[in-house]
Amino acid sequence: MTQYFLTIPHDTAEEPTMESMQEMDPAELEAMMAAVERFNTELNEAGAFVHAGGLHPPSTAITVDATGGEPKRTPGPFVDATEYVGGFWIIEAADEAAALTWAEQCSAALQSRIEVRALQENPE
Repeated sequence: MTQYFLTIPHDTAEEPTMESMQEMDPAELEAMMAAVERFNTELNEAGAFVHAGGLHPPSTAITVDATGGEPKRTPGPFVDATEYVGGFWIIEAADEAAALTWAEQCSAALQSRIEVRALQENPE
């Protein structure tokens, strides 16, 4: 089966964090967390779950470049963008249609857009 990378886009101007999520309406936050938990349970029960995680915002990034003689560490992301990946799932799905169905469920749970991309297969 192919693995797919489901990502959650966030607005760079907002940089939501776990702390800022606490500012949400408690009932809305609880409903979203419950919906995500149901989604994760369904992924696990279907054998589609591989890994998931949330990322700290780009302002916390350090870009490392060791392609030259001396390694360089530069504070910040490697690219300036209006949006960034805030979290992700890696799932296994039989095909793109199945991955898109999972992404639709994820989008509904989070009330957010979800980007879907297949991971490259190992060369034979």
